[in-house]
Amino acid sequence: MNTNKDHMPLSDGPVHTLKPARVLVVDDEANNRLILTSILKKLGHEGIPAENARAALDLLDRSIDLVLADIMMPEIDGFEMVRMIRQNPETVDLPIIMVTTLSEKKDRLKAVECGANDYINKPIDLVELKIRVASMLRQKAQQDEIKAFQMDLHHMVEQKTSQLQHALKELDKAHLEAILHLSAAAEYKDDDTASHILRMSGFAALIARHMGLKESLVECIRISSPMHDVGKIGIPDDILLKPGKLTSEEWEIMKTHARIGGQILRAGDSDYMVMGTTIAMTHHEKWNGSGYPNHLSGEDIPLVGRICAVADVFDALTSERPYKEAFSVEKSIDIMNQGRGSHFDPAVLDIFLKNLDEVIRIKDRHQD
Repeated sequence: MNTNKDHMPLSDGPVHTLKPARVLVVDDEANNRLILTSILKKLGHEGIPAENARAALDLLDRSIDLVLADIMMPEIDGFEMVRMIRQNPETVDLPIIMVTTLSEKKDRLKAVECGANDYINKPIDLVELKIRVASMLRQKAQQDEIKAFQMDLHHMVEQKTSQLQHALKELDKAHLEAILHLSAAAEYKDDDTASHILRMSGFAALIARHMGLKESLVECIRISSPMHDVGKIGIPDDILLKPGKLTSEEWEIMKTHARIGGQILRAGDSDYMVMGTTIAMTHHEKWNGSGYPNHLSGEDIPLVGRICAVADVFDALTSERPYKEAFSVEKSIDIMNQGRGSHFDPAVLDIFLKNLDEVIRIKDRHQD
């Protein structure tokens, strides 16, 4: 205990009631703690006494509005206690007034360096203490108001973000439903079923993923590829549903579905529509340049077109059509191998065949 400390007489002066606050009074001398808590009571506040820094740190919680701390204390002095308070995120902004007999300039500077907000010399003057306490409490009230505003703003932003994400999710869901219905409309006209577009899109996504494309691009291919034959909406039924072989004139009309699909989808500017346009226009191109509508060859054919060519032909071969029975997987693979390097990009076909087990699982999952 410090015996060289001056006792603090209770000065007379005007006392005005302030908003009640909880003030932690830290001093190793019981008489000083008693005097300070008495002054605080006269000012309308509650003084919480602590006999040393360790006791004070144990008492610190969110309910404390201000700390009045002595400097000269055993074990942990006031300077070190202030540093410890400032290191705690929960109390980093808590206002602290140092109360001591030390009056040297270096002591005041050290108190400020440690993080104290203000400095009062003993013996304490009631009016001075009242003014300084009121000033610190006003600062804390302002800080608390700012923190509350920030918290409310944070919650509001979180709420609005959640609402926006929900709205975007619903919009995206509606967008995807529109794509699937549009795709299904074209497939039903061609005597196919919705299962075809699910199988074909599943095959395309499988190839894209195993080729190492980004998952976002894989998902875009999965969602957009069902629109590959949307242009068949513009093909007359007597040609589209003809059970026999098409004449050369009919075949030329049939081939226009790729351009028609591109024209339909080109009207949209979403990622799905842009991807769908590319797929519709290029999935009938062939590696050797003999495909349609633009006779592209090799890597001039966009990768998504080369991927969807493999996916679409496999499903066409293994499905029943007006002009053919469904081929077995084995026969279909034999036919596709014959087109390696002529119809199909060899690298894409190899990825497809390498993962045939997964292909079969997708096929079996989406039966007509």
